[in-house]
Amino acid sequence: MGNNGDCKKFENVLLETIDQAFSTLGENVKKSIYFHLNQKFMITKQDIPYRIDDFSDALEQIFGTGARMLELLIMSKLQRKIGSHYKWEGPNWLVPELNFSQYVSLLKSFYEDNEEIGQIEVLIDAGYQRQEKRA
Repeated sequence: MGNNGDCKKFENVLLETIDQAFSTLGENVKKSIYFHLNQKFMITKQDIPYRIDDFSDALEQIFGTGARMLELLIMSKLQRKIGSHYKWEGPNWLVPELNFSQYVSLLKSFYEDNEEIGQIEVLIDAGYQRQEKRA
């Protein structure tokens, strides 16, 4: 599902997803999170897609270690919403550790240009196959 004009912009899909994730905590909590993001961290709701690192840092300051669970919920909902079926094809010991910002960036690439992610998967798979042949 690439972005071909009549599809929603990725930024809008991301904001809808974040809104849904916050809503699982309750409407008052969602409003409170947006209020704190705006007042304490100077991040408006519309800024979030362009300030993912700041957003992630703010969530951590608000929720502590619980922020990771909220980020995982957002990532899961975002992956389902855009239809990404990314699967790691490399060895288990080499699973890339993506932070929230990197994951959102990867899904944005998938959303905007399916072929780009396909090329990344092929390169990862080809590198793994070369590694297996050497062993």
